[in-house]
Amino acid sequence: MNDSETQPEAKAELQTQPEAKAKTPSDLTPQIAKRAYEIHAERGQQSNPAVQDWEQAEKEIRKNDSKAAPKPEAEAKVEPKPENKTAPSSPKKKSALFSGVTVMAVLATLAIGFGLGRLWGNPKKDQNRLVLYGNVDLRQVELSFNNSERIAEVLVQEGDKVKCGQILARLDTCRLKPQTAAAEAEVESQQALVQKLHHGSRPEEIVQAQASVASAKADQVNADLQWNRMTALSGLTTGRAISQQDLDSAKAALDSAQARLTMAQKGLDLSVIGPRAEDIAQGEAQLRVNQAQLDLLRQKLADAELVSPCDAVVRSRLLEPGEMISPQRAVYNLAITNPKWVRAYVSDPDLGKIHPGMKASISADSFPGRTFSGWIGFISSVAEFTPKAVETVELRSSLVYEIRVFVRDPQDELRLGMPATVAFELNSPARGLP
Repeated sequence: MNDSETQPEAKAELQTQPEAKAKTPSDLTPQIAKRAYEIHAERGQQSNPAVQDWEQAEKEIRKNDSKAAPKPEAEAKVEPKPENKTAPSSPKKKSALFSGVTVMAVLATLAIGFGLGRLWGNPKKDQNRLVLYGNVDLRQVELSFNNSERIAEVLVQEGDKVKCGQILARLDTCRLKPQTAAAEAEVESQQALVQKLHHGSRPEEIVQAQASVASAKADQVNADLQWNRMTALSGLTTGRAISQQDLDSAKAALDSAQARLTMAQKGLDLSVIGPRAEDIAQGEAQLRVNQAQLDLLRQKLADAELVSPCDAVVRSRLLEPGEMISPQRAVYNLAITNPKWVRAYVSDPDLGKIHPGMKASISADSFPGRTFSGWIGFISSVAEFTPKAVETVELRSSLVYEIRVFVRDPQDELRLGMPATVAFELNSPARGLP
């Protein structure tokens, strides 16, 4: 085969090579658009950003063109082919136009959404008004008995409003009452004994003691006379008329009479002086012991009635009559309606704009068109959330402080946990409770 025969074949092969080298970016646009549309259709339109499909299609087209490009040696021998300006077929053109319109619509939507987001996310703040958001909060009390006994009565239900001092429940007191009565009797007995000690001897007792002294003195005089007679007779008869035994008996009788006189005299003295001070102190101490025991039983009897400590609303009724109670088991859960406040949080840049006692207006979604008056009663001195030990300028702006805005709610309409909006007029000079 000669060169003249092979040359047409080489020219034909070169003419069949891809024309990617001669194609410009504008020539690739229909192919890229077609491939992007196919990728978008394969994904079932689940990929929202069509720009990604367009980029992927462009990469695939350019990669295929680079693989199919002729070698440099072949390019030197082949004459450059005129630029193919043939318009794509009608279906390809429609696909390209559809993909282009889709891409432009997606980009426009993203741009508009981003702009509106920036606009809505950064509204112009009112420099004379500060608005905070929080929840209604109040104190709660769990009431329980001090004694361990069986419940006899439960007098209120959930939702009932109770007053301070109102009886809410009672315990069984069938065993406490007899014990209290016995302690009262012991106290009365000891009180009478102490009074007797304080009053001393009665006049009749003193007269009785004096009579005993007189009787003992008469016996002593008689015994003395008897002794004198017998000793005189014994001396006249030189001991022959009176025996020694009679003399000893007379002497013993005289000594006994003198002792009884002394004892009666001392008894009279004790009656006149009265009880000892130590006996009176002992009686008074025993009286205090008995009184303390009585007070304890009376307190237990009083604790058998569960009394409300303040004005409140019954949130929960936890036990029923017949159940055994202990100090660790609560019978009621009460919600204290006054004071009532809104717990909110203020950022660090706005902390200097408020102060304790500052007036506020509170609104809730449950009461549209209505506002409740209030004031700042507490501002925390410690930040609730601190990201790290050393804060930058950007992080310092994210610190928040708890505040309590007390609310006037005479009708008890605000409920625990209810979302509320708190507004402050920053140009108001009022300070102190409104």
